[in-house]
Amino acid sequence: MARTWRRPHLGSEADRAAFRTLHQASLAAPALREGLTAGSAERSVRHLRALLGTPALALTDLATTLAYDGGGADHADQLPALVATTLERGRTRSLDRSDLPCAEAGCPVRTGVASPLVVEERVVGTVVALATHPTAGLARATDEVAQWVSGQLALAELDASRTRLMEAEVRALRAQISPHFVYNSLGAIASFVRTDPDRARELLLEFADFTRYSFRRHGEYTTVAEELRSIERYLLLEQARFGDRLQVTLSIAPEVLGVAVPFLCVQPLVENAVRHGLDGLDHPAGHVSITARDRGTEAVIEVEDDGAGEDPDKVRRALAGDAALDSVGLGNVDARLRATYGDDFGLVVETAPGAGTKVVVRVPKFAPGVSA
Repeated sequence: MARTWRRPHLGSEADRAAFRTLHQASLAAPALREGLTAGSAERSVRHLRALLGTPALALTDLATTLAYDGGGADHADQLPALVATTLERGRTRSLDRSDLPCAEAGCPVRTGVASPLVVEERVVGTVVALATHPTAGLARATDEVAQWVSGQLALAELDASRTRLMEAEVRALRAQISPHFVYNSLGAIASFVRTDPDRARELLLEFADFTRYSFRRHGEYTTVAEELRSIERYLLLEQARFGDRLQVTLSIAPEVLGVAVPFLCVQPLVENAVRHGLDGLDHPAGHVSITARDRGTEAVIEVEDDGAGEDPDKVRRALAGDAALDSVGLGNVDARLRATYGDDFGLVVETAPGAGTKVVVRVPKFAPGVSA
């Protein structure tokens, strides 16, 4: 017996309407997450108009019409003056024919609703929905869309604040680069100028590359490979200074070299290991080992020294951000790792007086928004 093929059930009209709404919102969201600008407004305005199903829709800031989509485009110049009241009162305002005069026959714009966009209790602009006839639900629908847009703009502001905070933390970390390291490195280089000019030249180039990387202005993230390359330069300069007193072992899995990590998240740990690993030694040489391993979905980086070790309580205070402690950016690195990946990815420090120190960094190989 033959069977009749039937189209799969696509749900009710309400289901389909909900899908269309969510789809348009998802198309508008990426632009709005960049903040309220002419560019983001242009890329999102048609999707917002589709959400409301109105003949025209505009986005404004406090002074200008940023973007207009739909019929009756000549009304775009009228909107800044019309939304001034909305901006002053901070609440939705209806527009009628007297607000939107037009001599063009058949213009689809005769009425409208202007709803404020509010971010952190500040009105930053408006959504203006324009229609041919007033309807009972237009004001409410426009207000709902304005609240959703405000939420996306608030997320954009949060992202921008997070970026500014990360940049400030990196600047603070750069400020902690010891002047003594700079002076001592240049002193070590100078000591080779007469005895070994070729090595002096090589060390000077390494110093230039190290400082160029440490003080670069672009990029919140780097790769494990770039971070390790800078660390190698740092260690070459320190070995020129300490000679055989500083021994270094590196064990790096090639699989983790391309993993993106926050800028300057490993280098300060190595500086810490060298600084404290050579202090208070009861043996002639200090050993620093750097290991980077592939662990499935994560990369694990360990920096270990066999120095005098540290009081665990002091380490806890350093991780909590106690600036008075003599530690190169330990709390700074921990805070940035947690801000980037979540609290499960903070630093793990194993230490005790007389037992050396090991710092473990775990990072996901792939994380949303993290790319070098």
